[in-house]
Formats: sequence, C-alpha cells, structure tokens
Amino acid sequence: MVKMQEETKNHICVHCGDDCGSHPVIWDDKPFCCNGCSTVYQILHENELCTYYDFESNPGIKIDAGKYKEKFAFLDDQEIADQLYDFAEGNIRKVSFYIPSIHCSSCIWLLEHLNILNKGVIKSMVNFVKKEVAITFNSDEISIKELAELLSSIHYVPEITLDKLQEKQNVEVNKSLLYKIGIAGFCFGNIMLLSLPEYVPGHEYLETHFKEFFGMMNFLLVLPVFFYSGSDYLLSAAKAIKHKFINIDVPISMGILMLFIQSSIEIFTGSGSGYMDSLTGLIFFLLVGKWYQNRTYQALSFERDYRSYFPVAVSKLENGVEISTPIEKLQKGDILLIRNQELIPADGILMKGEAQIDYSFVTGESKPVFKESGDSLFAGGKQMGSAIEITIEKDVVQSRLTQLWNQFEGGEASGTKLNSLIDQISKYFTIVIIAIGMFAGIYWLLNDSSKAVFAFTSVLIVACPCALALSAPFALGNTMRLMGRMGIYLKSAAVVEKLNYITTIVFDKTGTITQADEVKVNFHGDTLKEEDKVAVKSLTRHSTHVLSSSLYEFYKNIPPETVVDYAELPSMGISGTINGRQIKLGSAKFIREGKTESSSLSTEVYLSVDGKVKGYFSLSNQYRTGLSELIDDLAPKFDLHILSGDNDSEMENLKQIFPAKSTIRFNQSPNDKLEYISNLKKENKRVLMIGDGLNDAGALKASDVGISIADDIYHFSPACDAILEASKFQQLQHFLKVSKRSVLIVKLSFILSFLYNIFGLYFAVQGILSPIVAALLMPISSISVVAFATFTTNYIAQSKEINNKPESNIEASKTTASLKKTVQLN
Repeated sequence: MVKMQEETKNHICVHCGDDCGSHPVIWDDKPFCCNGCSTVYQILHENELCTYYDFESNPGIKIDAGKYKEKFAFLDDQEIADQLYDFAEGNIRKVSFYIPSIHCSSCIWLLEHLNILNKGVIKSMVNFVKKEVAITFNSDEISIKELAELLSSIHYVPEITLDKLQEKQNVEVNKSLLYKIGIAGFCFGNIMLLSLPEYVPGHEYLETHFKEFFGMMNFLLVLPVFFYSGSDYLLSAAKAIKHKFINIDVPISMGILMLFIQSSIEIFTGSGSGYMDSLTGLIFFLLVGKWYQNRTYQALSFERDYRSYFPVAVSKLENGVEISTPIEKLQKGDILLIRNQELIPADGILMKGEAQIDYSFVTGESKPVFKESGDSLFAGGKQMGSAIEITIEKDVVQSRLTQLWNQFEGGEASGTKLNSLIDQISKYFTIVIIAIGMFAGIYWLLNDSSKAVFAFTSVLIVACPCALALSAPFALGNTMRLMGRMGIYLKSAAVVEKLNYITTIVFDKTGTITQADEVKVNFHGDTLKEEDKVAVKSLTRHSTHVLSSSLYEFYKNIPPETVVDYAELPSMGISGTINGRQIKLGSAKFIREGKTESSSLSTEVYLSVDGKVKGYFSLSNQYRTGLSELIDDLAPKFDLHILSGDNDSEMENLKQIFPAKSTIRFNQSPNDKLEYISNLKKENKRVLMIGDGLNDAGALKASDVGISIADDIYHFSPACDAILEASKFQQLQHFLKVSKRSVLIVKLSFILSFLYNIFGLYFAVQGILSPIVAALLMPISSISVVAFATFTTNYIAQSKEINNKPESNIEASKTTASLKKTVQLN
C-alpha cells in the first residue's frame, strides 16, 4: 500500500534519483518522489523485473503522466497505424519507436523484457545508438496505441513524428549542436579580442576602468557558452554523479566549473582577468571534436547501410526469361521468381502460385502463413514450398535487410575481447585522471598557486579515453568496409575480430569447393520423352539446391509447367505433380525406397515417374579455381575439415588436395554437420564454417563465424556472419590475414592513445599546458587515431605481401572430379 510519509528527512527516489523532499511516497518501505515513479516500480516488482535496478542506481526517467494520457489517441486511426508498421500479417505486427529517454543498460534490459509486462508483446530489441526499440506484438492482445501507452507508463515515451509516417530516409543534421558551436565560436572570438591587451607587453598600465569593463564583457559573453553550449557536458556529469557512476563528462565538467568559478572570482574581486578565453575556447573545441566524431559515425553508418555492396541477387522475370539481378537494382513493378527457402527482398504482391511464408526472420514466429494470388507479402519472409512470382510494390531498402540480419537471433554476440578490454580500461581511466588532476592542483596550490588552476583543468581535459574507445570501432569498421569492396560482406565489425581467433576451418563440398556453374550432365536409362524433360525442368525450378540448379540449366530452353503438391526433403530429394503425373528427383534411397546406392563413380540424381524409375542423371563437377593453392596456404595455420552430404567416392581426389591430417566426412546430413561443429567448439576450437547459406544454415549458425558462398544467384540466409563472392573464394587466406592485421592495428591504436595521454599529462601536471591547448589536443587525439586506423587498414588491405600469391599451376586446382556418390539434396 502506498502512503505519504510525514517527516523532514530528505530521500532519494529509488526509481529516478530525484530528491523526494520532506514528503516522499513510500511503497514497500522505499521512497519515491511521486506516484508515477512508485507505479513504475510496482509494475516492475509485480512482474519480477526489479533486476532493472541492479544495472544502475536510480536508472528511471521521471515524466508527467498527464502529458501523455491523450498523446496517442491518433493511433486509433487505422490508416495512420498502418503507415507505422514495419510488418503486418494476420494478428502479428512489428513497429519501431524512437525513444530519446533510452540512456543506460537498465533501459535496454527493461525494454527488451516488455513481453513480461504485457503478454501481447512477442519480442522487443533495442538499438541503443539510434535510441530505437523494434517491437513485435500480437494486435489481438495489445493495440499500437496501448503499446505506446505501455512504454509511456514505464517512462519511455515514444516520439512519433511526421518523418516516420512519410518514411523519410534523410539523416537529420544535429542543428542544436551546430547552434552551440556557433555561439561558442562567436563568444570565443570576441573574448579573445577583448583579452588581447592581457597578452601584450605593458598591459599592466591599462587603466583600471578598462580592465573592469573588458572583464565584465568577458563575463557576459561567457554566460551563453557556459549555460547553453556547455550544458550537455554539465547535465551529463550531473546525471552520472546522481546515479553514482563516473563518465568522461565528469572530469570535463570539473574543468569547466573550475575555470568558470576561478575566473568569476578574479573578475568580480578585481584580483585578475580570469580565464574566460580559455573556458570558451575549451568548450568550442570540445564541441567541434564532438561534431567531427558524429559526422564520422554517420559516414560509417551510411556506408554500411546504403553503399556497402551486399552480394545478394534474385531471379527477375522479363518476358518470361529469368535474369539474375542484384537487389540494389530492383525497382518497383519488377516481377521476381522466389523459390523454396528463398527470402523475399522487398514488399510486394503475390501474382502467381500459392505461398507458405515463414516470417521468423522478421518476427521470430516460424509458423508459415498461407497466401494466395493478390495477397501482400513483406520483405524478409521466406517461401516454404513451390516457386512463386511476386510484383515489387516498394523499392528495396538495403538498410532494412542489414538491420534484420544483425538482429537475427543467431547473430554474433555483442561482447568481444577488444570491447571487454576497452570497457575495463575505461572503467578506471576517469577515476585515475581525476586523482592525478587533484594531486597536480594541490601540489601547485602549495608551491605556485598561479599554476594550480591550469594544472588541474588541463589534466582533466587533455587525458581522454575517447581515442582509446574509438580505436576498435574505426579500425574494425573500416576493415569491414574494405572487405565489402573486396568481395566479402560482413554482418558486423565484430566478425573481423572473430576471424582473427579462428583455429579450425570446416568446408562444405558441393557448391562450396566445387563450382556450381561448371557441371557436365548426362542421363543414363530409358530415353526421356519431351514431357519427361519438361517435368524435370518444372520440378527443379522450385528448388534452390545447387544440383537442382544444374539440372534446371541443363534444360534451360524448355518452358516449365505448373507444379502442384511440391515437396522437398533435406538430404533426400524433391517431388511434385505435373500434368497429373507424380515426379520424383533425388537420391537412390529416396527414389528406390531404401534400396542400396549404386557403385557408379558419378553424382547420381535419380528420376521416377509415377513410381517407375526412368534412370539417373550423372553430374561431373570441377573444383573451384585456386582451391589447391588456397589449401596449401591454409594448411600450416589451421585445422581443415570437409563435411559432405555425398558418399565417399570423392575421397581419393580430396586427399590429393587436403593435407593428410585433415578430417574428411561423407554422408553428413544437415543435423550431422550441426552436431560436428558443436563438438569442435566443445573442444575449445574456434570454428569457421564455409558452406551453403540455406542448406548449411544450422552449421553456419553454430560456428564462431559462418561464411556463405555467393554465386550468380545467391540465396541469402540470416544464419551466416559473412557472404563471400564465389569469384573471391581463392582469396580466403587474404581475408583472414587482413583480419589479423586489423586486430593488430587496434592494439597499436591502444598504444598510440596511451602515448598521447602520457605526453599530454607530462606537460599538464607541470602547469605549463593551457586548457585551450588541452582542448585542441583532445579532438586531435581522436582524429589521429581515426586517421591511423584508416590509413593503416587501407594499406594492409592493399598490401603486396598479403595479396602476393606464389606461382602455381592453376590447372591443378581445376581438377575435374567425377563425383562418386548418390546425391543428397542437403
């Protein structure tokens, strides 16, 4: 029960940290500043979410509940609500809200546990950098208006703007920051002009009333800089101290306050002219450095979301002819062919076929949704069944696919070794710097008081962990960008670091180390009639497997017909009904119902029509160009493994390419591959898996880093961490070297950052470093680290040492293998 406590002793609100005054609201023997904060605490307590308060003391935000009571009434308008949805299918909705009050780890924890507060919420995920939360919910249990009110009730009020409704993509310029820079620069220039006599010999003879006038003018000019331009640093530091932790803004604010107080005392007492020029210069250069960092981050984000090459292509239909088209070239009105297991790249309308769409990539719900001709389909859905044709209704938004990829549950863990190291250093860095500043200030106060203020302030300003914190993001981020340009697209910068620690590489065989587009096909058995060829072409049109694609291309000049009752069994085969005939393609076990496989020395895809075996297709593949050379490069440094869904007929050929210590396993189903990867990890191996984005999805997801090979048509899978262009396969060793060198660059950047801090502190503690110079050095240190990371990673990516390949007989790596196996459509 909530009651008002009558006592004079002040309390700190458990939720938001504000002073409760003499009459706090008490609930569960805990003080709150208002009923709003008490209500939030009760909601969390009743839902067993009080872990929220374990991350940080008083993490909540206090708001006026009355302000949002009718704030979201407009969301009852269905037309407006529909424009806000990122996804809407049946009773499942997905929406992204911008919430400016997200400020700490407690916020993230609470917002990602909304499903406990309301069972209508299926899943929620926070993007801390953008201060956004993406929420998937059941509209039968909670409406979008009720969802917004739920967020507001726990003091996270979403901002819903016209820009969101109009789906604008433009990056907004932080005008507030520019205004602050402009005001600080104007005042700094004028204060420097008024302070000029102080730096000219003979200034001591300046008449007293002029000194007083110039001093008061400086004081008036510094007020907007102190209270407006420098407000972000002061407010951030105040909030940090209130929440009982120290961030980088604390020492900066201490320096600003020291200069302001000391200068004000000197001006009003007439004991000196103060340091107003240093104060305004300090804030001006700090803001310029902040603007530079923001611009750099925006540039990297834009490069990542909108310019990076995303090697995903789909089948576009033009006059009935399939054309492989990169997704960035798709336009509204294009007609696409979406096969079994393929993702829909953009919102569209189903034109032909019956769809079973799995939206687990988008919503987390894996139950397929049935769709008929004319129904709407959303980007990120996966077709489960026969091929369909869709018309694109909205242009492809590549950043949306990138966002979905990064929030996929199988994605990389957020924590890495480098980030953990940075966090540990940063945790104690600020405390140590404050201690050094206080020691320097006290020392000079006792020995030469004229240097005390400069020594204390300069130490706090010049020593900054920003350069340290920027080392990993910029070095690894630039490496990720460069790798994208070279033919391997990474999910995130963390993948670069993970590649550095790889000890074991596992290869799939078919379509990974063999070339999918160089296959010789022959049929053995009864002479096939034209209708049989049409049946093979029609059935394989619906499958994404590399061998199905080969058979489809073999009959490329034959027009396909409609397939009904299409089915695909992993590791077995495909089946369907065409013109009333039951057609099956696949392994001997699948077609001949358990009979043993033949001993033929070729890849065999059996064909049956209405239960009668017509014969089999033999397929001969070539290994990818440069395979032997690549394995020779990798063998001394990594443990190599082959996992194949085929039989062991190819063993002798592979033994000639792979070293004797390599493990080669055949007849591996997708589950076998997954289990094998899991066992390697239990042995503390760092595993890189290279395979098919769809058929090896489980193994790719289980590995430390999963790489999918991208041929002309690439079937994107969210389970992978990277996409490698097939033509760049032989450069895998180069990419691994680049990742190792990039991590080395991060470590060198750490050293550079520490040397900068030691150099700055050496002069600062002596009281000979002006705060203005310290403020200049602070952004310069960040710029130097960014420049060092950029130039060195660019150099390494283009290094002749890394790119140089020994002369070898390329033909040896093109060994043609008559694959001795019964095919398994893995």
